[in-house]
Amino acid sequence: MSSKVKHLLPSGFPPLENAKKTLSFYEFWPAWLFYMPVLVCIAFFTVRFRGFMLPTIANTAFREGGIVGESKAEILTIAQRYLGTRVAPFMCVRRNGANAASQTEDFLAEINAAGLSFPLVAKPDKGCRGAGVRPLYHRDDLERYLEAFPMHSDLILQQMVQSEGEAGVFYVRNPKDAKGRILSLTLKYFPYVIGDGKTSLRDLIMGNLRAGRLSHLYFPRFKDQLARIPASGEAVRLVFAGNHSKGAIFRDGASLVTPQMEAMFDRLSQKINGFYFGRYDIRFDDLESLRRGEENFSIIEINGAGAEVTHIWDADTPLIKAWRDVIYQYYLAWKIGATNQKSGAKTLSFKTFCTDYRNEKNASKLYPSTY
Repeated sequence: MSSKVKHLLPSGFPPLENAKKTLSFYEFWPAWLFYMPVLVCIAFFTVRFRGFMLPTIANTAFREGGIVGESKAEILTIAQRYLGTRVAPFMCVRRNGANAASQTEDFLAEINAAGLSFPLVAKPDKGCRGAGVRPLYHRDDLERYLEAFPMHSDLILQQMVQSEGEAGVFYVRNPKDAKGRILSLTLKYFPYVIGDGKTSLRDLIMGNLRAGRLSHLYFPRFKDQLARIPASGEAVRLVFAGNHSKGAIFRDGASLVTPQMEAMFDRLSQKINGFYFGRYDIRFDDLESLRRGEENFSIIEINGAGAEVTHIWDADTPLIKAWRDVIYQYYLAWKIGATNQKSGAKTLSFKTFCTDYRNEKNASKLYPSTY
C-alpha cells in the first residue's frame, strides 16, 4: 500500500496490508450458494424452537423484527427518539408523479426546513445490500437521483457524515439477560486508486491487486471516466456505499472490541425498548475513541433481524468459520424470538413475510445504481 493511501485510512484503522489475502474464494459467491448449509440449520432451529417465523419478533421495537420489508426511516425515527443526536439527521420523502425538476425544488425547500444541507446521502427507505445508495453533493445530483428513482416510492435523504471511518457493530441481548454484548465488529475500508498523471483510470483499477479482480463492480460505475488520466497524487475513491457487495473492503475487528466499547453499545441499545438483535452502521473519526467507549460517532443506519454479521466477508475469514458464525447468529435470532414469544409477542404470518420479501426484492431492481 502506498503512503498516500495510508493517509486516507481513518485514525486507528489497521493497515490493509496486514491481511493475508486480498480476496477470498467465496467472497462473491451467489447468496443461495453461500447460505445453503445455513438453510439446513434454519430448519433445525424451526423444529427446536417450534416456529419458523420467530426472528420476526427478535426485535419487538421494529416492524417484523427488522427482518424484511422494514422501513429504514421508521427504525431511525425510533432510534432518534431514544438516542437523539447520535443518529445522523435525515428526512423521508416520497417520489410522486411530478417531474424530477419540479419535485427537486419541492424537496430543496423541505431539506432547508428540516435543517439539512448538501452533501446528503440518498437511499431507498426499503431495501438491502446497499441498493440505491448515492452521495448528493448539489442540486443536480438530487434531480438525477429522482429521475432514476421509481415513482410512488419512499426515499431517505440523510446528512452526510464527514468522517472516513465506518463500521458495523452487531449487538445482541437475550431479553432475560441484564447485559448484552457485541457479537461482531466489522471495519469498512473504501478502496482508492492513486493517479500518477500518466495512467488511465481503467488501467489504475486493473493494476490494483483487489480492484482488478472486481472490475465488474467498478467499471460500470465509472463508465464515463475510464479513459480519464487522474492527476499525479489524485485519490479516486472506487465506492461510496459501505457495502461489501458494492466493492467496499471488510475486515474482522473482533480483536479490537473492548469492555468499554461493549458497555457503551449495551447502554445505548437498552434505551431502545424492544431492541435485542441487530447491527449499527456507524461513522466516526477515531477508532481509539470508540474503543474507549466515547460516544463520538454517528449512527447512519440500524438493521434488525435481517442484518448480517458482516465480518464474514473479511478475505482472511475461513469459509467454515464464516458458516459457523452466521449459523450462530441465526441461532440467537430464533432463541431471542422464542423468549419474546413466551412474553406474548406475536410472530408475523408466513404469507405476509413472503409478500414483503417479494416486494422488497422486486423494488430493489428498480432503484438507481449504487455509487
